[in-house]
Amino acid sequence: MRSHFKWRELINLPSLPPQTGEISCKICVNECQILEGNPGYCGIIWNKKGKLVPITGSFDYGYLHWYLDPHPTNCVARPVCPEARHRGFCNLAVFFAGCNLDCLFCQNIEHKYMIKNGNIDPLAGIIISSKELANVAMKREVSCVCYFGGDPTPHAPYAIKASREIIKRAKDIKSTKRICWETNGLENPSIMKEMAKLSIESGGIIKIDWKAYTPQVYEALTGINGEKALQRIKGNIKLISSMKTRDEPPLLVVSTLVVPHYIDEEEVRKIATYLAKIDPEIPYVLLGFAPQHLMHDVLPTSKKQMEDVYHAAKEEGIKEVYIENYWLLR
Repeated sequence: MRSHFKWRELINLPSLPPQTGEISCKICVNECQILEGNPGYCGIIWNKKGKLVPITGSFDYGYLHWYLDPHPTNCVARPVCPEARHRGFCNLAVFFAGCNLDCLFCQNIEHKYMIKNGNIDPLAGIIISSKELANVAMKREVSCVCYFGGDPTPHAPYAIKASREIIKRAKDIKSTKRICWETNGLENPSIMKEMAKLSIESGGIIKIDWKAYTPQVYEALTGINGEKALQRIKGNIKLISSMKTRDEPPLLVVSTLVVPHYIDEEEVRKIATYLAKIDPEIPYVLLGFAPQHLMHDVLPTSKKQMEDVYHAAKEEGIKEVYIENYWLLR
């Protein structure tokens, strides 16, 4: 059986979200109780002298790397995002170190290697203030900002602060800079609400990657408590949907990576059933899997499997179902 534990020991991160420390982090569903001088499960939030601080030492600073990605980008929301037609402009892709999950199939595993023995690797990323990131976002060619990684969740206080600054400056020059999030959806609901407000105000999109519906499957793939994770994802999807103020572009897009042997027709059908009950207009994106990380020996998603899960989602009433990363299908 595949295991997260040995892998996490190699990079000096807790094997499970810690629950015996003196101080509790509420940023995400893991709610790590962190010992003095130690990190939470994500590797980003630390207990330093009885205070929760990020690996950068302050929530005014993020540990990341960024790049300008010309439109149309390989974005999860590409089928429904107006920026896909905005040629000549770019997405500011903000790639954060660390994640509150430890997916066996992680498609962006370099986020883990940005942290070495609990420390920042200056060759793998940069420490940048929220105002400095806003300076980059003000480049004329930038039309949207997308936070991903890893996951933006551990860096949420920093990303929210940077986003507020970006929106303020964009308004001052009568410009638009969409704020988008690509996340696993496990944020504290109060944080998710602030993220949604920023996307509503800027015309951006929240993209939630729903890994699996069955708690045991979710836990096997991600390393965290599946029951708690699913409750949080469902709650945050319901929260974002209740804040919906527009149809185009959609405020929320949900995606699922179709992992062979794990994410089958029934897993996708159950996710689609839940989404359809909340709002059948939520776009649902099915992603082709590429062998990565601890699942490097698993074959890519087959065309047959993708067809089966696509039809299952449609049958449950989702009006917009899309297949992306289709070039990976075998």
